[in-house]
Amino acid sequence: MAEHTEEVKAAESLMDKIADKIHGHDSPVSPALESLHEKAVSSGHSASLKAKAYRLFGREKPVHNVFGGGKAADVFLWRDKKGSASVLIAITIIWVFFELLGYHLLTLLSHCLILGLAMLFLWSNASTFINKSPPRIPQVKIPEKPVLQIASAITIEINRAFVILREIASGKDLKQFLSVIAGLWVLSILGKWYNFLTLVYIVVVLLFTLPVFYEKYDDQVDALAEKAMIEIKKQYAVFDAKVLSKVPKGQMKDKKT
Repeated sequence: MAEHTEEVKAAESLMDKIADKIHGHDSPVSPALESLHEKAVSSGHSASLKAKAYRLFGREKPVHNVFGGGKAADVFLWRDKKGSASVLIAITIIWVFFELLGYHLLTLLSHCLILGLAMLFLWSNASTFINKSPPRIPQVKIPEKPVLQIASAITIEINRAFVILREIASGKDLKQFLSVIAGLWVLSILGKWYNFLTLVYIVVVLLFTLPVFYEKYDDQVDALAEKAMIEIKKQYAVFDAKVLSKVPKGQMKDKKT
């Protein structure tokens, strides 16, 4: 959006300069100057139209900035291909272990710890017989500050969700209430088809595919989303006129007063 605004300002300044030059001279205007003025006007209009273009979810920043603009954004948008592939492969292996092979979390952690401790124990004792240095086991310590930051961020988001749920339950916004009910109904249907781990894996795969696809074809996706949103608003207007407008509102309050 900032780049589009700069384009509009540059086009407007060029138009003003040309207009001043045209009106400041009584001599006839040259065809080259007229064509330059027409190009400036058309570029200004196109830049302003582009700046006002519909964006999915009201997006005003590039997709990379929406994801935070850091290493996490590079991973999700496949700008760090090694990191993206490593994370996706690791999550796929975990899903295969738990879902396809039937492992449980406690069983998998126990087996991994047994294998790791046994290898380190044997290596430490065998090093004295084969005249090699014992393994250097690093000291693992979880830093307190990042854990507190993550806990604080999660707490803020949970409290925000509670506030939203309270506003929905208060009956002030019927449209928001119906949207949440529809979303929960879709989740209940998906829960019948897949278990929780598979749903999490599907969400992760979508996070690694849809954003990079949208970043590459954002103009086409935004155009289709705008058409879909217009159609949804039309259907909602019909539903509002036929159903929601006939729902009695505020009758209890009137009786009490």
